[in-house]
Amino acid sequence: MKACIHRGSKEIGGTCIEVEAQGQRIVLDVGLPLDAADPDHLPLYPVKGFAKTDPDLLGVVISHPHQDHYGLAYRLPKSTPFLIGKAAESILAAADVFTRGGLHMERVIHLQDRKPIVLGPFTITPYLMDHSAYDSYAIHVQADGAALFYSGDLRAHGRKAKLFHKLLRLPPQRVDALLMEGTTLGRLDTDKGFPSETDLEKRFVELFQQTPGMPLVWCSGQNIDRLVTVFRACKRSRRQLIIDMYTAHILHATGNPNLPQAQWDGIKVFLPNGQRHQIKRKQEFALAKRYRPWRIYTKELAAAAPQSVMLFRPSMIEDMEEAKCITGTRLIYSMWSGYLKDDKQKPFLAWLDSHGISLDECHTSGHAAVGDLVKLRKVFKDAPLVPIHTDQPDRFEEAFGNVQKRGDGEWWNIRKA
Repeated sequence: MKACIHRGSKEIGGTCIEVEAQGQRIVLDVGLPLDAADPDHLPLYPVKGFAKTDPDLLGVVISHPHQDHYGLAYRLPKSTPFLIGKAAESILAAADVFTRGGLHMERVIHLQDRKPIVLGPFTITPYLMDHSAYDSYAIHVQADGAALFYSGDLRAHGRKAKLFHKLLRLPPQRVDALLMEGTTLGRLDTDKGFPSETDLEKRFVELFQQTPGMPLVWCSGQNIDRLVTVFRACKRSRRQLIIDMYTAHILHATGNPNLPQAQWDGIKVFLPNGQRHQIKRKQEFALAKRYRPWRIYTKELAAAAPQSVMLFRPSMIEDMEEAKCITGTRLIYSMWSGYLKDDKQKPFLAWLDSHGISLDECHTSGHAAVGDLVKLRKVFKDAPLVPIHTDQPDRFEEAFGNVQKRGDGEWWNIRKA
């Protein structure tokens, strides 16, 4: 068995790894680089079967529904076999109604925790992991008597942290190459670890209680852990949570009735003008009808504001101004702080300033702290470690030991140790 990292050996995101055995191949992720300005014209990775169908490409594994891992999948042939979690597939299909980042796949094999899938010479075993993307997997691949373990993106401080500790306790029996992410390796605060979702919940409660008007929470509608955290903080603060229809649709798509849903007490659904236009353009009127019993309308927001918390994004500025519901509010930003430094956010930040709206950050990383990566590395201490999904590959040797750095486009053999 041999492998090639087409992208991701020295950058965060845009991950794509090809694995070959006996003349047949699989691919682990087909990610969009974080700095890609025009995905439609970005050169595809040089994998036979990406530009046109090739029978030797047996499948493309999507480890989780973040664009830096699936974002170029829409450009592959429609006949491409994809391997992805069932909920992850549904989330991407649901997102397609409202965003360009959605995805419909025609040939799908569903990943299930620790259930092996055999494709030609490959045995592919997914391991459900804790990450800020729902239904995320690490991937174990065996062929020709050798095995590699690809961490995907993972962490140990989310609401599914027990999955990380289960992996430490019950790892795959054989690993001859460990491809492990190192997203946080260059961050100054990673040695201290990161706040848990429970820590964030407490902070949200404090911020909600300090806000006389309606707190606006800017977080990803696909960060299910964070949505649970915000809802729990609303319950503790005795406020209702107003979610947009996109988020309601994503939560419904998970198929998990234990997650907050539109029909739950304490939840209302708001349809911003931008999402209304998308529904009309794609004629998804049945979707809007589904959430009608739990709708809250623009004219009702001002009266509801002191008893509510609202999920928000800058595209909803006009909705907020029309509703006249921003008196006494604050914005709570719950995503990576780096996004706020982008020049395109300057008009939004100026809007906050012009209305006297304070900005508070309440977030934690979707990736493992270095201390947790060290624990994972110790489990596979005899396997050479290949850096992936990192902009700090030179720091791996000092942090983890027994490192084999591989460049983008470099093939190497993985042999039974």
